[in-house]
Amino acid sequence: MMGSEEVVPETRGVTVELLATVDLGPEIAGMEGRQLRMRLVTIEPGGVFGPVHDHKCRPGTVYILQGTITDHRNGVSTDYGPGVGWPEDRNTRHWLENKGTIEAVEISVDIVKQE
Repeated sequence: MMGSEEVVPETRGVTVELLATVDLGPEIAGMEGRQLRMRLVTIEPGGVFGPVHDHKCRPGTVYILQGTITDHRNGVSTDYGPGVGWPEDRNTRHWLENKGTIEAVEISVDIVKQE
């Protein structure tokens, strides 16, 4: 859980592009109303993907294509560069930022409730 004294900025400098979805209901029993989603997320230098959010009922994983993204969770900041990033499971509660000088670009794949 984030400390109550930590001030997390609102989202800024972030663009999200939906790349693909798959309706999981016809594919896997018990997955009705859920979809597999792939997005391209770009965080500009100085950008923030906040505020603090969780991934309950929305598991996923991230792959960094370019730049460095700092993941803040449980009072720990971890930098991820190009390659495999981090898992996002039911225990994930975090926010992200780009402290670098170039755009940070990630592919985010998760399972979500259909809209």
